[in-house]
Amino acid sequence: MLHAPSWMRSIRNIPLVGRLVHGLSHRILPSGQKVWAQIKRGPARGLWIQVNPRVANGFIQGKSESEMQQSISEYLKPGMVFFDLGANIGLFTILAARLVGESGKVFSFEPDRENASRLRENVERNKFENVTIVDAGVWSTTGELRFLPGPATSPDRAWGRFVQGGDGAGSVRTRCVSLDDFVQSAAHPDAIKCDVEGAEVEALRGSAKLLESQRPWIVCETHSTENNQTVRELLKGYGYEIEAIDATHLLARVK
Repeated sequence: MLHAPSWMRSIRNIPLVGRLVHGLSHRILPSGQKVWAQIKRGPARGLWIQVNPRVANGFIQGKSESEMQQSISEYLKPGMVFFDLGANIGLFTILAARLVGESGKVFSFEPDRENASRLRENVERNKFENVTIVDAGVWSTTGELRFLPGPATSPDRAWGRFVQGGDGAGSVRTRCVSLDDFVQSAAHPDAIKCDVEGAEVEALRGSAKLLESQRPWIVCETHSTENNQTVRELLKGYGYEIEAIDATHLLARVK
């Protein structure tokens, strides 16, 4: 399944036949199945990652958020400090760990406990010793919030998010940190990747002092048109210039 040709995988898109194949595949391959795969193409080529076979092809072929991978590879240099906000299972963490080398550092923030466990396994499999995993989400303040994990139907438990008010069914109390507080006892970042499922504005607001004093470059995914606009305005207020990486990702730098 990992190496099936594209025409075979496309069968799932055929009406009726696709539904039958989809149902059969779930019986043969449970949704919780994980396999180790070595990335064959792209900036992360050669690295190992534990993934669900249903989404493994994108990782193996270097297609998973390929524009973000290219941008990070272009600007992240040996010796830099990289913050991975919303690390998930760690694709960008292991890519960054290789790019910054032994003289650099990577801090990976992940509030979902299952994802954080898989993140650790991916880091250990690639034998990186320059990564610190922070079991917390990033927010405008430090403390605890209700966190709603991604649905079990998501192969890599994506889409987990902090919730407030009455929208918390199934959520758990989870640690969150502001980066302005975090860097009081940690290295300051040269670069930040931000993918926090709609909480980008809160994460940046909690980084105001850091952004004004240290000026790290930022790659950020925005999860709605409104978020995109607000993030742009916020970063411009800190003196950043914004470039579009693709339709949903942006690069912010102080030139």
